Amino acid sequence: MSEFRIHHDVNELLSLLRVHSGEGAEVYIDLLQKNRTPYVTTTVSAHSAKVKIAEFSRTPEEFLKKYDELKSKNTRHLDSLVYLLSKLTEDKETLQYLQQNAKERAELAANAATSGSTNFSIPSTASKISLQELEELRKQLGSVTANSSVQQPLELTRKILRDKQNKKNSGHPVPVFPSWVYERPALIGDFLIGTSLSTDTTVPIGTLPLASQESMIVEDLLYILIGVDGRYITAQTLVGRQNRAFSVDPNLDLSIKELVTRILPVAASYSAVTRFIEEKSSFEYGQVNHALAAAMRTLIKEYMILITQLEHLQRQGLLSLQKLWFYIQPTMRTLEILASLATSVDKGECMGGSTLSLLHDKTFNYTGDGQAQELCLYLTKAASVPYFEILEKWIYRGIINDPYSEFMVEEHELQKEKIQEDYNDKYWDQRYTVVQQQIPSFLQKMADKILSTGKYLNVVRECGRDVTCPVAKEVIYTLKERAYVEQIEKAYNYASKVLLDFLMEEKELVAHLSRSIKHYFLMDQGDFFVHFMDLTEEELKKPVDDIITTRLEALLELALRMSTANTDPFKDDLKIDLMPHDLITQLLRVLAIETKQEKAIISADPTELTLSGLEAFSFDYIVKWPLSLIINRKALTRYQMLFRHMFYCKHVERQLCNVWISNKTAKQFSLHSAKWFAGAFTLRQRMLNFVQNIQYYMMFEVMEPTWHILEKNLKLASNIDDVLSHHTSFLDNCLKDCMLTNPELLKIFSKLMSVCVMFTNCMQRFTQSMKLDNEMDRLTLEHGTMLGPPTEEERAEETAKKKLTNKLLAEHADNLHLTSGFEATINKFDSNFSTHLLDLLDKLSVYSTNDCEHSMLNIIYR
Repeated sequence: MSEFRIHHDVNELLSLLRVHSGEGAEVYIDLLQKNRTPYVTTTVSAHSAKVKIAEFSRTPEEFLKKYDELKSKNTRHLDSLVYLLSKLTEDKETLQYLQQNAKERAELAANAATSGSTNFSIPSTASKISLQELEELRKQLGSVTANSSVQQPLELTRKILRDKQNKKNSGHPVPVFPSWVYERPALIGDFLIGTSLSTDTTVPIGTLPLASQESMIVEDLLYILIGVDGRYITAQTLVGRQNRAFSVDPNLDLSIKELVTRILPVAASYSAVTRFIEEKSSFEYGQVNHALAAAMRTLIKEYMILITQLEHLQRQGLLSLQKLWFYIQPTMRTLEILASLATSVDKGECMGGSTLSLLHDKTFNYTGDGQAQELCLYLTKAASVPYFEILEKWIYRGIINDPYSEFMVEEHELQKEKIQEDYNDKYWDQRYTVVQQQIPSFLQKMADKILSTGKYLNVVRECGRDVTCPVAKEVIYTLKERAYVEQIEKAYNYASKVLLDFLMEEKELVAHLSRSIKHYFLMDQGDFFVHFMDLTEEELKKPVDDIITTRLEALLELALRMSTANTDPFKDDLKIDLMPHDLITQLLRVLAIETKQEKAIISADPTELTLSGLEAFSFDYIVKWPLSLIINRKALTRYQMLFRHMFYCKHVERQLCNVWISNKTAKQFSLHSAKWFAGAFTLRQRMLNFVQNIQYYMMFEVMEPTWHILEKNLKLASNIDDVLSHHTSFLDNCLKDCMLTNPELLKIFSKLMSVCVMFTNCMQRFTQSMKLDNEMDRLTLEHGTMLGPPTEEERAEETAKKKLTNKLLAEHADNLHLTSGFEATINKFDSNFSTHLLDLLDKLSVYSTNDCEHSMLNIIYR
């Protein structure tokens, strides 16, 4: 069971029990995962569990009856549930809690019923009904109930199934038998209630001698055994799906009557099998049930031949009641098994794979009874033929042809183009899914491989290439499961190799990842980013609404052509993307997917503040099918988060370097307050050291080693699921180690970056304020005037002016410091930076210790 499924089931259970725990479901999920047992509950433990519950229960008969009913319906995971319930009987504390919970829920239900109920008055009747009238009324009601319970549900069931199948196969309606097939009951080989053998007056059998009674009863039995009422033995009306019962003339001799009651179960079994054959022969019940009904019909034909031979003997006067009993013995067991199977399939409402599971289980249960097992084996082989035809098309060609929804793999209408648009698109996981109840029990272990085999071939086929497995071989039902395993393994290995070679060699998956995705999203192409950031710096400083995207696209194109990225054959797939929200909001939106907070976060305003181009900027990448299975929107979003994180760090580093360049001009002035100015230089260096170390950590201690592991794993991958798993694992590790899966750490880091940016802005403004507007005078004196080059006297005057300028500038800077509280501002920046940095290091230490994320310790060491 996956972690997501455990999470979902725990939350569902807590809501049903109305448990409001402050710790949430996480504590219970951790406990469940730690205490998971590696073994599957066996039949033996389920049997002992059943006995334990029966002993514990106040109504053991009802429990065992319900268990047998569910077992006959072939209910999945029944034994596991019984095993769990038996464990609960041992836990007194849990039992007390469940009893209290049930009591509270019952009270709530009773209150709701009381508030919404209406008082009804029962009218009193003045006249009394006699016992005879009451009996007649009961019979009439019984016949009405019988007719409605037999005919109406079958028609309704067929209509529901037909509508469901027509909805699935739009444009290809399921074929239907003409209505007269169902309107003419004489076409069915079962009893017609209300008809008799002849219109002649029946002689009371009690008045006949014993030999004549036996002769008349043998004749009646031969009719009864083929579904026709006799004179002295008649079939009773069926109610629902119960077994057929018969009425025998009470005046019949007791010795004959005893033998008749032994033969009648054969007729009851024949009636059940005949009804099953007629019902399941309809197209609506699917190909497997149809094939099973056809196999049973073949056996019934052999039975009818036997009855014909017995009739021939009876006409010759050579058939006594004892001989009839003797001849019918071998067939009795066969019809009993057929009736049992028919009843089980009916009760469980089985179709397709579930019918095969039931037949397979029955076949195994008859181990030791050679005749019964051989019969079940014959039926299972016959019923499995259409199912295996669907299976063969799926594992050998990647095609599903399942008009009646019988196969274990179900196809859903999904657009593969959505992979590039929707972060939460589950095309690969949900285009084809396994239907648990349609998995035959003998293919349960191979279900995942069967699903994957067809999916792999289907992807290649959708790319316009016809694929047919060279090791294709007919699948035939057998009790030896190893035969299926070998065939499915061969088909799976072929499908894995075909798709992997197609993606790796023809579609150049690794080249796309290493030559484009890594270069651009993980900032691996240094010279390209220098060119690009130089070109777009002014444009990206603007608010995001003022940025012209086409201009950015043009600058991107220019940067690509001017750098070594020009050799990348996939560079034209790189695009500009301006996000509507900042990185933290994007992270919160991703983390909120499939949670209760999802709607609230998605419906919230993108951001209250106006984003700059730098905060909103990201790359996007055009990926075509089938590479979009690997580089899907989910993967691209993760790449974008990593890119935005590092791109902003790179921007902050460039800003700090610019401050260092502009500070160099301030060093030429002999400032009196060099002490406070040195403090600003020191803080700038600390910030630069922090940003560069963070970048180094992310680039060379997280991404590069993880990328090498990914490359190594991709070379060893044997199928596309391995590739998906390794790629997802790579991205998850990068996001986690770059603090992008923890909103708390990311918020602290963002505050640090904000302090750095505000500091650079402050320093840039201060440097600008120190520049005096003396450019024109300097140019005039240095380069001369219209009258000619400067004289010696003019040069001496210029030197004196420069000294005076330096003096004035120094005084101006000191005055600026005194008037604007510059030293206090720098100290505040220093304090904020130190506080946030210590907070970050403290949190990193806690997370690395508690969550065993030792890679984060490298930041602390740095």
